[in-house]
Amino acid sequence: MAPDVSSDVDAARTVSLTGPGHLSGSLRVPGDKSISHRALLLAGLAEGESLITGLSGGDDVRRTRLALESYGVQIEPAGDGLRVRGGLQDEPDEPLDLGNSGTATRLFAGVCAGRDGYAVLTGDQYLRARPMNRVAVPLRAMGAAIDGRRDGDLLPLGVRGGRLTGIDYDSPVASAQVKSAILLAGLGASGPTSVREPAATRRHTEEMLRDFGGKVAVDGTRVTIEPSPLSATDVDVPGDPSQAAFWTVAALIVPDASVTVENVYLGFGRTGFIDVLRRMGADIDVDASTGLIRARSTRLTGIDIAGADIPSIIDEVPILAVAAAAATGTTTISGAQELRVKESDRIASTVRMLRAFGARAHETEDGMVIEGGAPARGGVVDSHGDHRIAMAACVNALIAEGTTVIHGWDSVATSYPGFAAHLAALSGGAVTLSA
Repeated sequence: MAPDVSSDVDAARTVSLTGPGHLSGSLRVPGDKSISHRALLLAGLAEGESLITGLSGGDDVRRTRLALESYGVQIEPAGDGLRVRGGLQDEPDEPLDLGNSGTATRLFAGVCAGRDGYAVLTGDQYLRARPMNRVAVPLRAMGAAIDGRRDGDLLPLGVRGGRLTGIDYDSPVASAQVKSAILLAGLGASGPTSVREPAATRRHTEEMLRDFGGKVAVDGTRVTIEPSPLSATDVDVPGDPSQAAFWTVAALIVPDASVTVENVYLGFGRTGFIDVLRRMGADIDVDASTGLIRARSTRLTGIDIAGADIPSIIDEVPILAVAAAAATGTTTISGAQELRVKESDRIASTVRMLRAFGARAHETEDGMVIEGGAPARGGVVDSHGDHRIAMAACVNALIAEGTTVIHGWDSVATSYPGFAAHLAALSGGAVTLSA
């Protein structure tokens, strides 16, 4: 198993590789990025010292750590983890630069709203183009003052918080980030705060708030939090299922492949990609008790992926689209308009990526239609600064004849430094990325 370390390839703007590839072996993917953000944030809010191990090594989570340190939280290395001494202090002296991380930004909006003082949130060019009113609107309703570009919808955002009142909020979008921002703000509000979603989303925040002593109740798509202090606890972050999905699909579409991913988080709302692939006919074994996923080469068949599927596969759609392009028949993805406002417009960038390999695919307003079975050929792909598009293109290149060039590869460092090393290990060194 290759180490999860960065290299010159990780930092390269443009990389190339030549397929077809071969894959066999086992690996552990980086710690779950969503859980890593929340583990650090909740440890920073809690009283006492927490030990966090298994954290994602990507830049997104590093930005959360730096932002907490700007708030005076003491974070120190401890073995293979981090020891976090909770207690946010005065307002930060400098803007909180959250890089490319939408999760960190929206969660910090909730944290800042719940505290007396002022903070400014900003990020890179891609993050500054993503909508923030979806969290700003409910946080304003609780009493926070939030402003920014385009009437507070775009970063940089200025947040003046404190003295919040609990609300009962019907969210127009099914978004774990929106739900989490409101719940984090609700920790310091007067009275309970409830969020209702149009569909149930990941429950990382609810589960981890309970671990840290928060008073949370879940009733279907409604979550309620009571104002409550948090107490330190230790967290061991399991592997990220969104990263495991890349190797799972790679094992399915590369001939004679077999890949095992170990220690993957398989909790509520995170196994949707496995369900979708099984509906396509995938040969996948799962051991929920150990977090093991084993996938083998399979002839896949196109299916319909509808709105009810989307909340649990929102991050995996690009790699599932690669599986669809390799399948027999047509795959239709609908109800996925939320993808328009990710790190890139993931509907448009996924379709462009597939077409670069010669696939027959086109956009719809809320998804895409992919006619599978066209032989893949090497192409030139622009990731548009989106790590998931870059990694999905890399997997597609494993079955493409000829050389593939991927622009914007450096975006992968936000979530999966070491992806190139893992590819080299699984292919026995036969497939490598070159800058």
